[in-house]
Amino acid sequence: MLETIERLLILQDRDKQIHRVQTELAHIEPARRGLMTKAAGAEAGLERARQKVKELESGRKDLELEVEAKKQLIERYSNQQLQTRKNEEYRALAHEIDMCKEAIFKIEDQEIDLMEQAEAVQKDVAAFTKAAHESKTFVDEQTAQLSAREQNLKKELADLEANREELAAAVEENARARYERLARSKGENVVVGVQHGVCGGCHMRLPAQVLVTCQAQLELVSCTNCGRILYYTRDMDLAAVD
Repeated sequence: MLETIERLLILQDRDKQIHRVQTELAHIEPARRGLMTKAAGAEAGLERARQKVKELESGRKDLELEVEAKKQLIERYSNQQLQTRKNEEYRALAHEIDMCKEAIFKIEDQEIDLMEQAEAVQKDVAAFTKAAHESKTFVDEQTAQLSAREQNLKKELADLEANREELAAAVEENARARYERLARSKGENVVVGVQHGVCGGCHMRLPAQVLVTCQAQLELVSCTNCGRILYYTRDMDLAAVD
């Protein structure tokens, strides 16, 4: 194999490793944000349940105040009944007392309903508390693992990048420039093998002369279709498949 090709393949392999690590690193922060969103969702559910309990308790206290106010009215009307000598006024006050008692009865029904709702919501609070705790434990564990993985990847990336320029400098300048230009447009696979008469990059059939030149291994050969740098090894089959 042409020495320049060998060095380009080494450089390409290093670039693939660097890209793999960079891609994995890029996924860590979104994964971390996803975990935070999961934890926040569990906490939000718990907070909504707690807020509902507070609202129900506040509503029940308001009803208690209404009942107390009605009882005070009943007491006042009763006192007025004792002081009046007119039958008409006495009956009117009795009617007001009955109305207050009826209102108290309805309010107490509402209180019972609120207490039943509060009991159900308390069960929700217990369930959400458990879910939030489990979610936090899971998120904390996963976040710690992500952080550890992130540190390992950063170290791996630093090690990979440490002598990347040295590997690049070992490649003849024109070939390196050609490789870098292709890498910007073609991605990772720039230096590709030939198998069954087709380019290993674009998979298009190559002219016979290109195959012959590639097999000779005397110069860099480009795919006539995609421009990638071609190489040949003895274990490759140049014969095209019909």
